[in-house]
Amino acid sequence: MPGAPVPPVGTWLRRSDPERRAAATPRVLLAALLTGLLAAWLLYDGLGPNLLLLGAATAVGAGIAARAAGRRIRPWAAVWSLLALALLAVPAWWDADWPAALAVVGALALASLALHGGRRWPGVLFPLPGILWQLVPSAVWVWESMDRRPMPGRGRIVPVLKALAVAAVLLTVFGLLFAGADAAMADLLGNLSPDLGLDQLPGRGALFVLGAVTVLGFAHMAAGPRRWDRTEIRPGRERRRLEWALPLVALNLMFGAFTVIQAVVVLGGADAVLSNTGMSRSEYARQGFWQLSVITVLTLVVVTFAKRWAPRTTPADRRVARVLLGLLCVLALAVVASALGRMWFYVDASGLTRLRLWVLVVEIWLGAVFLLLIAAGLARRTGWLPRVVVLGGMLAVAVYGLMGPDAIVAEQNVTRYERALRTDPLTAVIDLRNVRRLSADAVPALDRLPEPQRSCALQLIGQDLDGESGPWYATNLAAARAREILAERPPVDSTAPGRTACDRAGLAYDAW
Repeated sequence: MPGAPVPPVGTWLRRSDPERRAAATPRVLLAALLTGLLAAWLLYDGLGPNLLLLGAATAVGAGIAARAAGRRIRPWAAVWSLLALALLAVPAWWDADWPAALAVVGALALASLALHGGRRWPGVLFPLPGILWQLVPSAVWVWESMDRRPMPGRGRIVPVLKALAVAAVLLTVFGLLFAGADAAMADLLGNLSPDLGLDQLPGRGALFVLGAVTVLGFAHMAAGPRRWDRTEIRPGRERRRLEWALPLVALNLMFGAFTVIQAVVVLGGADAVLSNTGMSRSEYARQGFWQLSVITVLTLVVVTFAKRWAPRTTPADRRVARVLLGLLCVLALAVVASALGRMWFYVDASGLTRLRLWVLVVEIWLGAVFLLLIAAGLARRTGWLPRVVVLGGMLAVAVYGLMGPDAIVAEQNVTRYERALRTDPLTAVIDLRNVRRLSADAVPALDRLPEPQRSCALQLIGQDLDGESGPWYATNLAAARAREILAERPPVDSTAPGRTACDRAGLAYDAW
């Protein structure tokens, strides 16, 4: 329209701002301070059930802010919250660091999504890293809210703070006295309370700040979340049918040719392909997997942009777009199946590693995404797709963490070695340089190995677990079980002049 004002750059961001945000209450501040103290107490010694306790405390702080804003929990928010708690249970169950870190990041993302409550793609994807840009604004929010507040509840809050300080002093004094009077009481109090020292103050202070600021960040979201669903994403410029369809037809033909070749390989032509390439079956499987994984991801990118620029003026245009994109997704499933088949064959030939297991899980999730895209193309309503895609990804992270990746890797390698011992003992081998780098989760499976392989596989794990176990809130079940096994049958020191028995038992190591 002539003379209409041009919207300024960034209007879509301002439109996502909340219409109002409830002020921070003293209860929110108190919840943040108490959670910070819990973080300083529980997190210093490691991860374990303490994450579940801190997650519950953080949920309480966010719930207080949400209630002050008049918000009520919705079904999808409950789903995201329960899945976040399931992710926080991973460090309490297993000892491996990588799944625990992935689970914590996923739990923070899901908590942010639960508080924002989006439905469309912007409303589901943009909130995931929301805690990162809430930390500083949340501190300003609390300061301004407290500065404007007349504080009529000061008479109730100050006595509570005084009572907490007196209780802390009394528990410290009498706890020290009881610990000196009875060894059993000293052991109990030692497990329940941290061993404080001046050298620990900086680390615990940082944990206090981290815990308090995290609660304030989620409370800031709950008091007034961004409405990312209001983000306007204008459709791309519509292309002519031939201009748009020709590249997709060519790509579909290439995918179809690959699918036919793979069908020939599966039906018995693999030996001919291997003889022509001059590669072994293991090399053929390994070389092709990464390329196929990249193709899978790039296909998702192509589908996204092709959907944006697809012709949509007439029903015939929309039908052509749906057919070509649907066919590309179906053929992409054949690529996913081929990648999974190659990796499965490679694992059967060379054993399982952490990386191989992770890429298997990611490839399965990508296949599920293509199935969801096909279902969305067949359905009339697709509003469910963004949340279900994120739900599938987070479920994959939760399953990957809760199933114990290191335990599965060790179990597969040990079972494969035992099977080889029964069939042909002279050729039975196990990649010790792979399994001995696993965490305590692998100890039950590695304990079944014969000597010297058993001691070689458990030496590094035993060194990591050497010493006293941590307090109950920082100890996982896998580490406790591994300590029991290693206490009953400690690894034998197999050091020998020149070369160790582990060197003699070790095998060629495949880096990935």
